[in-house]
Amino acid sequence: MARTTPHDPSPTEGEPLYRRIATELLGELRDGTIPPGERLPGERRLAEHFEVSRETVRQALEVLRRDGLVATDRRGSHATLPGLPVETPASSGFPLGARCAGRDAVARATVAWEAPPPGHAEVLGVAPARPTLVHRYWSASADGRDLRTAVTSFSAVALAEVEELGRYRDRADGTGAAELWRAYDWMRRAGLTLHHRDTITPVAGTPSVRVTRRVRDQYARPLEITELVMDAQEDVLVYEFTVPSAL
Repeated sequence: MARTTPHDPSPTEGEPLYRRIATELLGELRDGTIPPGERLPGERRLAEHFEVSRETVRQALEVLRRDGLVATDRRGSHATLPGLPVETPASSGFPLGARCAGRDAVARATVAWEAPPPGHAEVLGVAPARPTLVHRYWSASADGRDLRTAVTSFSAVALAEVEELGRYRDRADGTGAAELWRAYDWMRRAGLTLHHRDTITPVAGTPSVRVTRRVRDQYARPLEITELVMDAQEDVLVYEFTVPSAL
């Protein structure tokens, strides 16, 4: 007689509840309800969502982990299905100045765990030599003009509150491509209201401008600072706007 386990019941027992929940959860991952790469709700919230026990949710997640559809680290579980999220971002893309790279443009973005550039540490409220997540973006048109470079430093608050950002710490070696274009939506999903302050100034002696963005939350805590340099020539302009949280 074949032996059975909790993950492999005999056909006469019917489909276990945890396998049905695993199938339903997989369906939500595939239809974009939970976008690829983003953290899943906690076991308690999933149990409430599916109206089952936390133990059943735990078993369902284990099924998906064994199939390579969910990964779990010290910050929780997240979907690992291939493909881009189908959800339309509700806020402006990241980083400041980023654009879609088509046949007429090229772009590259990386992240590193290192001390922030001069001036960033003070804005973020961290010691100058203390490392943090630093994002670098570069793009140019096909003819080499319209060059854009941006450097972003994230605060300890952002890394602690936004798990999607925190997961980059262990793989931020400064060489691999970094897909953080939904960073502002991740912040909103974490319950943060985003207040942006962008300052635009000409770069003396060049046809470029420098745009400095500071983002804080509803408690006035700094989240990130970005410095973008791009080809243009404009007068100084400062504007502010607030993006409500998703909760």
